[in-house]
Amino acid sequence: MSEAKSASSGGVKQTPLLVAMMPLLILFVCAVVLYGLSADGATGALGYWEIFVWVVAAASIIYGWAQAYAAGTSRVISLILQVLVWGALFVLLDLLEKHGLVTGLDEAKQGIMLIYLLGFTTLIVSLLMNRTLFFFAIFVVFCGYLLAVPTNNPTLIAVGDYLGIADAASKPFMMSVGMAVVACIASLFVLLNLRGAILARRAAQARG
Repeated sequence: MSEAKSASSGGVKQTPLLVAMMPLLILFVCAVVLYGLSADGATGALGYWEIFVWVVAAASIIYGWAQAYAAGTSRVISLILQVLVWGALFVLLDLLEKHGLVTGLDEAKQGIMLIYLLGFTTLIVSLLMNRTLFFFAIFVVFCGYLLAVPTNNPTLIAVGDYLGIADAASKPFMMSVGMAVVACIASLFVLLNLRGAILARRAAQARG
């Protein structure tokens, strides 16, 4: 009897919450830092964003694998679909460069284009296969928007007026940090929901 209980409890063990949260926290911190570098016009910021695309793709595949398990769908199909979507993005970026479609843009505009592509690709994947990165995707798109409209940004003005923040449009980095915190907290709630679904599925498998 005790062995059965032990086996059952062992079947529903999960990765420690802090470990599960770490990829999300790293993504948000990196996005904020990269936005800050781009906003300051730092040399090499574009190259860091290009590396970050790979990091986001890896995180998306990991969370998508967990999402497929929790939903009881094929993890292999989820993996294949994610590889196809992210592979399409990498091919698109390569073609844009090879055909000289971005050579006429300065590094800042290339960066904005890359950030938008990353944000919307992540958003599509999150809606279809991986809800954990939904709010992260929105934040990345928001970063691209802040870089595209660096002065008198209407969204920052509206948010500042609503929250009572004076001269919010003149504090884009501070506002981006605040948005990152809100989006990260929302993402953690999604992650907790995912962990609950995984735990329930493992418990059901242990009983059955």
